[in-house]
Amino acid sequence: MKRAFRWFCGSVLFLALAVTGGALIPSPLMPANASADTAGLRRILVLSGPIHTDIAIPLDDDVRTEFGFLRDAGIALLHPDARWLIFGWGGRSFYLETPTWSELKPLPVLRALSVDLSVLHVDVAGPFVEPQDAITSFDIDDDGFRRLTEYISESFRREGGETVLIPDISYGPNDRFFEANGYFNALLGCNTWTAGALRSSGLRTGIWNPLPETLDFSLRLYN
Repeated sequence: MKRAFRWFCGSVLFLALAVTGGALIPSPLMPANASADTAGLRRILVLSGPIHTDIAIPLDDDVRTEFGFLRDAGIALLHPDARWLIFGWGGRSFYLETPTWSELKPLPVLRALSVDLSVLHVDVAGPFVEPQDAITSFDIDDDGFRRLTEYISESFRREGGETVLIPDISYGPNDRFFEANGYFNALLGCNTWTAGALRSSGLRTGIWNPLPETLDFSLRLYN
């Protein structure tokens, strides 16, 4: 019993140190040169929940053109009140089968803790009320914004050049799910995808961010 208890305590301590180190060690190690052109900056948002983060990008004509394929899937890109296009990446089973905590089931949790296929969740939103704790905004230059949208676009799995919509599943009238590239597990999950997307735009995050709290901490620390 003593050996098992020491092993458990050691595992908890190691995980705590890994999570802390993942947030404190920046990626990339050195900051990029700041753009001198402040006129071309684009504002993006990171939306944080208890266990998950999303990225919101502003809906303008260029974004509507780049992600025009979403309109065919039922995303209301042209709605007059739509201001933001929201993307979240996650485990297929957990994401699709757990729209609310009250619907939590053992199998999606087991798959999230092991290995699962991944999906992208896409939604639109009107203006957000700010400031609020769940929303963090960043200004990135045009090149960074282009790299960010490319990262997001390349996360969609395509068959025959077309994205793969998951039919008949959504959380509401305006959102849709798509098959995504990559595999999900608890160590390399939704928040590590968000961190990778943000790094592609030129922002710095911790080297490993499995939790929204550690991602938010590293973003505030290094940007």
